[in-house]
Amino acid sequence: MSSVAQHSREQEPLLSSTSETGREPEDYNIAWNLLSDTASVAQIGIWVLAILVWYNVLSMPLMLFTGHPLLASTALLLQVQAALILQPTVTPNQKQRGTRIHFTLQLLSILCFVAAFIVIELNKGTHPHFTSPHGVLGLITIILVVLQALVGVVQYFFPITVLGSVDAGKRIYKYHRWTGYVLLLLEVATVLAATQTGFNLNAIHIPTWGVVVAVALVVVGVGARVKARKLGLGDA
Repeated sequence: MSSVAQHSREQEPLLSSTSETGREPEDYNIAWNLLSDTASVAQIGIWVLAILVWYNVLSMPLMLFTGHPLLASTALLLQVQAALILQPTVTPNQKQRGTRIHFTLQLLSILCFVAAFIVIELNKGTHPHFTSPHGVLGLITIILVVLQALVGVVQYFFPITVLGSVDAGKRIYKYHRWTGYVLLLLEVATVLAATQTGFNLNAIHIPTWGVVVAVALVVVGVGARVKARKLGLGDA
C-alpha cells in the first residue's frame, strides 16, 4: 500500500492547493535532498568544476573579463542546486518548500547568467561577437534559460491570470522539467566549448579533461535521480 501511495504522490505536479497537507517524518530536512542518493556525485562534479574555474581565473591579473567565467560558473552551480533540491520531493508540503527554494536559487542563477553575459559583451567591445561555438551556445543558453524561468513563474504563481486555470499550469509542469534537463545539458556543453576558446587555451589554461570529468559527474548525478513518472512517461 505504501508503494502505491508514493507512486500516486510522485505523479502529482508541483502545483498544489495550499490547503493540501503532506505527511513526512518529523526529522525530515529538505536540505538532505542536496546530498541524498546520487546527488553527492553531482555535488562533487559541480564543485570541482567551480574550483577549476575560479582557481585558474583568479590566478590571472583581474580584468573586466574576470567576471564572466566567475559569474557563469556560479550560475551553473546554483542551477544544479536548484535541480537537486526539488528532484526527490514527493508530498505537497515537500514540493511547496522545494519549489520556493528552487525559485530562489534559479532567480539568483539567472541574475548571474545575465551579469556574465553583460560582462562579456562589454569586454568584447568593438570586436566580433558570437563567432565561436562557445559564444553561440552561450547566447542560445541565456535566451532559453530566461524563457524557461518565465514559464516556470507563470505556471506556478500566475496560472489563472495568464493561462486561465490552475489545471492549465499543471499540464505544463512535465514540459518544464523536460526543458530543464535539456537546458542543463546545453549549459555543460557551453562550458566544455569554453575550454576550447583561444583565451582559455592561451591564457587561463582550465584543463579540458578536468572539465569533462566534472561535467560527467554532474550529468550522472542529476540524471540518475530523474523519475520517468515525473516527466509524464508513466511507468516507463
